[in-house]
Amino acid sequence: MAAPRGDDVRSIIMDTTEDLLESGSFDDLSLATIARTAGVSKGTLYYYYKTKEDILLDITDRFLAAQWGDFLAWTENKEKDTQLHRLVKYVLLRNAQETGPRIHLIYHACIGNEAIREQLIERYRRFQKLIAEKIAERAESVDPNYLAWLLLLTSDGIIVQKELQNPYLDLDKFLAETEQMVRKF
Repeated sequence: MAAPRGDDVRSIIMDTTEDLLESGSFDDLSLATIARTAGVSKGTLYYYYKTKEDILLDITDRFLAAQWGDFLAWTENKEKDTQLHRLVKYVLLRNAQETGPRIHLIYHACIGNEAIREQLIERYRRFQKLIAEKIAERAESVDPNYLAWLLLLTSDGIIVQKELQNPYLDLDKFLAETEQMVRKF
């Protein structure tokens, strides 16, 4: 079935790819399968995306844009308690709840996909800078760049442990203890 005229074809392709990744691996996914499942022709898919990695990067950008928007709205909401310990918990919890396609990106960057590696590093740099700015607004006793990187590195570790389905990680306890530790700053 063809995508209805007027629909955002990029979004349909990204949504379909995300759905397919829920039940399969990125390596096993083909552009032909994505096109067929999305209800678009291969030509239409190739018009928007030359590679499945391009789709994955757009999915990640959409995910991060939403996450950044939520983060900014949360940190700028005067009715919320956004002290440093709560900010740390918020970042870790959000990353733990919504991993998106990052595990696929991390994997492919690590096994040698240079294009994904470079683009993923740029996205980390931008998010680290944003988090560091918000940390600096809340704490003078901690290096905001260090803590922002610590949060991103910890978030990636949480994503890996969730994907491993590690029964020895009590995420709620870990987050509560992390929040208590940060209160000491």
